[in-house]
Amino acid sequence: MIDPRLSSALADRYRLEREIGAGRMGTVYLAEDLRHRRTVTVKVLHPALSATLEHERFLREITTTAGLRHPNILPVYESGESAGFLFYVTPLVEGERLRDRLTRVGPLPLDEALRFADDIANALSYAHGHGVMHRDITPENIFIERGHAMMADVGIAQAVDSAGDDTRTVAGTGVGMAVGAPTYMSPEQ
Repeated sequence: MIDPRLSSALADRYRLEREIGAGRMGTVYLAEDLRHRRTVTVKVLHPALSATLEHERFLREITTTAGLRHPNILPVYESGESAGFLFYVTPLVEGERLRDRLTRVGPLPLDEALRFADDIANALSYAHGHGVMHRDITPENIFIERGHAMMADVGIAQAVDSAGDDTRTVAGTGVGMAVGAPTYMSPEQ
């Protein structure tokens, strides 16, 4: 059941159809983009998380990541805040999560695993070159579409100030709050 307050808050742009996923940070809905007449996904941060973070900081960091253009990074179409709900919009991936593929078929053939690893390494290199660190590379955040891997949830990323400021902030977090799955975190985290 979709929260009627959420449906109402987004009704001028998106018609939420159904929930298609949920994780630590939020819930993902299949939706129709009413302006562009296309199917999209709308990720809405959990209300408890939205209440504890600075909305302007979240929107600023999503804006940074929305500027990333790479074939192995799921693009962000839009982000915003409406009636207290923080959200961002991405295209619907016509594929499956790496976690689902691993569950369905088991270990990947070596050539396929290497191709996916190369896709993700290229995407990470591109993002890092633009001052963004993903921080949550898990099989749940990697999609397989048309034989290639694509990173999702780059919006839940660490944006590094392009002027060289070493102050690091993370969309959706407070100071000292860990982001990401501990078993997949980099040593720096």
